Amino acid sequence: MYNRSIRKRPMFNRHEIKSQLAKLLATEDLVVENKKVETACFNVHTRVLTLPMWEKASSTVYDLLVGHEVGHALYTPDENWLEKHKIPPQFVNVVEDVRIEKLMKRRYPGLSKTFYKGYGELAEEDFFQIEDDDLNTYNLADRINLYYKIGNFVKVPFEDDEMDLFSMIGETETFADVLIAAEELYKFCKKKQEEEMKTPMDSLESEQGGGTDPATEMSDETQDGEGEEESEGDNMAEDQQETTNTGADVSEDPEVKTMESLEEALKQLVENGGPENVYLELPKLDLNKIIVPNSEIHDNCNKHWNSWLEEVEFTYEESFGDIDRKFLEFKKSAQKEVNYLVKEFECKKAADSYARATTARTGVLDCSKLHTYKYNEDLFKKVTTLADGKNHGLVFVLDWSGSMADVMLDTVKQLFNLVWFCKKVAIPFDVYAFTSDYPLVSYDGDGKAILRELAYTKKDGLVQVGEWFSLMNLLTSKTNGKTLEDQMRNIFRLANTFRWNSYTRYPTPYGMSLSGTPLNETMVALHQVLPKFQKEHKLQKVQCVVLTDGEAAMPKYHREVQRRWEEEPFMGTAHIGPNAYLRDRKTGMTYSLDCEWYEFTDVLLNNLRDRFKDINFIGIRVLESRDAGSFIRRYCGYMSPETDRIMSIWKKQRAFSLKNSGYHTYFGLSANALAQDADFEVAEDATKTQIKSAFAKSLKSKKMNKKILGEFVELVA
Repeated sequence: MYNRSIRKRPMFNRHEIKSQLAKLLATEDLVVENKKVETACFNVHTRVLTLPMWEKASSTVYDLLVGHEVGHALYTPDENWLEKHKIPPQFVNVVEDVRIEKLMKRRYPGLSKTFYKGYGELAEEDFFQIEDDDLNTYNLADRINLYYKIGNFVKVPFEDDEMDLFSMIGETETFADVLIAAEELYKFCKKKQEEEMKTPMDSLESEQGGGTDPATEMSDETQDGEGEEESEGDNMAEDQQETTNTGADVSEDPEVKTMESLEEALKQLVENGGPENVYLELPKLDLNKIIVPNSEIHDNCNKHWNSWLEEVEFTYEESFGDIDRKFLEFKKSAQKEVNYLVKEFECKKAADSYARATTARTGVLDCSKLHTYKYNEDLFKKVTTLADGKNHGLVFVLDWSGSMADVMLDTVKQLFNLVWFCKKVAIPFDVYAFTSDYPLVSYDGDGKAILRELAYTKKDGLVQVGEWFSLMNLLTSKTNGKTLEDQMRNIFRLANTFRWNSYTRYPTPYGMSLSGTPLNETMVALHQVLPKFQKEHKLQKVQCVVLTDGEAAMPKYHREVQRRWEEEPFMGTAHIGPNAYLRDRKTGMTYSLDCEWYEFTDVLLNNLRDRFKDINFIGIRVLESRDAGSFIRRYCGYMSPETDRIMSIWKKQRAFSLKNSGYHTYFGLSANALAQDADFEVAEDATKTQIKSAFAKSLKSKKMNKKILGEFVELVA
């Protein structure tokens, strides 16, 4: 069966899986990047480990190379040793490789097998380019490099006078030891090179001194002055000179050929085709620059409407009388439903508390049990300790986009049910609406508007959050009961202005009109909103409910661009492609962005869930009947039994729930069902059974309540 589960499907390609391996081995928040580079490198300053995309390497060789580079990340210090030690870097690398691989195998014994098999493959493929060579002709640095890497597969010879230095290198524990050993190794190879160069020169001089000078003989034969013969003789002399200087210059440093050969061979494993990987991060937003305070929202509404009343000379009753009475009627009708939710909440909370209760003996005799002393040893009173319930809170995010116009009023009604419930059971809450229309501006001393500042500093590789994005704090538990009711009435008025078939005599305040759908920007902002809310109210558990009727567009990311005709680069933007990855340095997680545009929100939700383990994310998707099928197939697959099952539930109940999206629970609700009201009437002296029966009957036509409110109570309790 096909299952598109966002949480379960593979999120990483091969390279990113190896990146996770590197992070696990390093046991620190390393930044690992897979890029189209020829060799691996580690920046000890930024703690960025760059790995080539060894596309042609086997999994074992890949693991070997990753383990090796992590060894450098863990054990190679950040210091400029070249200032004090005049040693060719190759010699330091040879010794340091010995040390870090020894330490990695000591730290992770399982890597010994990986190194053994990996180097075995490299030896078999002759990555060191030593096939058919006499290793006795290699200098000591080369042979040590070969011994500690592929010594299990190739017999590497050593002389007696080399064994002390050989042991010294194998016993290095610190980088200081490495520098001392590398310097000794370099001196030894340098001395050997000089000795080898002197030996052939001495032999040649000896041979030339015992015979006839070829130049004298040649001059006797060419007394007639033929220039061609003279030229030929000169060339022969030059050739002879070149022959005597075939070895390296004595003044030159010795080289580690096997190190160079391995580096060149590894380059052949790198995949250079295709686009470069891009690693993105989310910006940390300044909430003061994106959140419209609760008081400002309603001051704006009240001032706008009062000013308008003065201008048009309408009475308050003429403009707001009817709509305000409808609000009071709805509030009255909703109280019974809210009270039922409160009762259910208290029952579930008590049941959960008793389920986690502990019982202990007090040490005080229970007199009622004394007569059973002959056959009962449990004669002491007991005390039951109830587990303390967790402190809960709610953050509700409302879609304030234009497509919500027709269902906004009914959505707001359901929101009010939750708000009144939270208020009665003393659960802290905040209600936000995301918008791209509210003009967050400030003013200078002369009353001149100051353009809005971006909520973060632009940086290469940051996901873009538009400067037009705002979160309006519509309602909050911080206000008292009277203020909360006044604010809810304002929201009720606003919701009525959006319906195409609704006639209101009052206008929509400036900045409060419906706008676009900055849902993804909201997900970014929740990284700061949720922990701030949790800290302010000292909460242990938070429910985040997001209600929307559509998906958001894929955002762009900031990218530094250098134009040929400009001296300085500028910060531009680029589209997110399939080669992009979202990286979270705090959790160490990396998420592939090789997804459809509408799946980006799920990626952001996955990141939020990984970051905030104690927060439940609930999605409520308002659906038109024509959109339900495609939405369900998007998450359950095409031609899938699960799709058939969910579609059957949808046809019967006009509502369903999914568990395989970015949300913990994702509800699909019919837009038409939102507007269906049902009476909930019970007698004042009704029993609990009668209340339940009446409520269940009303829920038959209130499918969304059955799903949303029921789930909400379960989570909070």
